[in-house]
Amino acid sequence: MRAALEIEAARNLETIQKAVRGFAQPYGYDRFVLFSASSTGEEVIERIYWVEGDWFDDDQPVDAATYIRRCPVSRHMLNTREAFFWKKAHRQSPADARYQLIRSPSGPGVQGLQVPVFGPQGLEGAMSLGGERVVGSAQVRLGLTSVATSAFFSARRILEAPVGDFVKSLTRREREVLAWIAAGRRQADIAVTLGLSDRTVENHLRSARRRLGVKTTAQAVSMAIRHGEIEN
Repeated sequence: MRAALEIEAARNLETIQKAVRGFAQPYGYDRFVLFSASSTGEEVIERIYWVEGDWFDDDQPVDAATYIRRCPVSRHMLNTREAFFWKKAHRQSPADARYQLIRSPSGPGVQGLQVPVFGPQGLEGAMSLGGERVVGSAQVRLGLTSVATSAFFSARRILEAPVGDFVKSLTRREREVLAWIAAGRRQADIAVTLGLSDRTVENHLRSARRRLGVKTTAQAVSMAIRHGEIEN
């Protein structure tokens, strides 16, 4: 509870990281990744807020792109609303590692807990914590779930661009195009519906992303829904 309260009061990412480490490391967790996510696009992971530790057992630094490319368990979030344990097993070499879901961690080997975080729009993010020898008791699992959830919402509050002025500056057409995207329509179909060219639709999306301070259209849709600019 103390760690979660420290995280909720945090004003920078470093404070969040320190609180998470302070709670998790005594139980063997020394690998951390915190990210926003969505179940509506092809890519589950949208933006990584924090990645730290030897995630792939090769002593190489891990950046966001590497983690997204090599993490094989994140898509399981689409099938569950509960935190779940995972373990990595080597066959002949670290490069030949296989991941599996487990009931609880045991014995040596890289294993850990992934905590999906849900909000009004469904899946909104997750945190994964791992280590060589980790504790997976019910008490630790519940504690990590609380800490991870607090870490996600606090990191998003700190790192996502303030949206008040950006959202107000969206044009009517930008909102309209984003609403059609949120409804699952393809850009080509939107162009026909609105009597625009494909290039014009893409220009509206690019402009909306720039105004909202995000990199992907999925992030722009999520932010617009979150702040009531378009309906889900």
